Amino acid sequence: MTELNPALIIILGALPLAIIPSTLRKAWMLALPILCLFLVTSGEAGSFGLVNVMGMELETYRLDGLSRVFAIIFSIAAILGVTYGLHENDPLQETAGLVYAGSAIGAALAGDLLTLFVFWELTALSSVFLIWARGTDRSYRAGMRYLMIQVGSGVLLLAGVLIHYAGTGSLAFGALGLDTPGGAIIFIAFGIKCAFPLLHNWLPDAYPEATGTGSVWLSAFTTKLAVYALARGYAGT
Repeated sequence: MTELNPALIIILGALPLAIIPSTLRKAWMLALPILCLFLVTSGEAGSFGLVNVMGMELETYRLDGLSRVFAIIFSIAAILGVTYGLHENDPLQETAGLVYAGSAIGAALAGDLLTLFVFWELTALSSVFLIWARGTDRSYRAGMRYLMIQVGSGVLLLAGVLIHYAGTGSLAFGALGLDTPGGAIIFIAFGIKCAFPLLHNWLPDAYPEATGTGSVWLSAFTTKLAVYALARGYAGT
């Protein structure tokens, strides 16, 4: 079993799309999520990619029942997103879509809160280009508002993670609960991305301004990733 988070195959594989000839690019785009789907479907359950960073134990790749289900769903969604956009020739949007999908998969497979944060923010930074791809003033403004909200969610997440780590000495991404300050802040961060009532205005503001293909990508990952995070950290809360 490889120690590499399968999501990195999609993320890193998407970066050279702009220089791949168009005749090969579509096949390359489909191959990336298909390979990821194979790895998360056939892989053995366990903890992988264990690293120590400044005394912090990170579990960069965890495959268990819950993470496998969401990684499979996200991989299939990526395959469908690529298929839907095969008629287009926009390397920037194609790259953004795949990096976005890979980041969502990476977050679902993260076994620690710091790795989750990295992929969480990468979903925000990559997905905004799907809104800007329309190329209008309205899409630019909507994208900026979307980016501020999504990055703000990430800042809250990081703050909650640091408070949680200071109180528990652990970065493990498991049951968090609402009975600690860190857990409560992380819950709010998840709620923003999940578009909880009163925290949802960014969704109807941004999604309609994306391109048709961009809307397909956006509808597949952002809120669903938050649903996974809530299920992982706050089941039964």
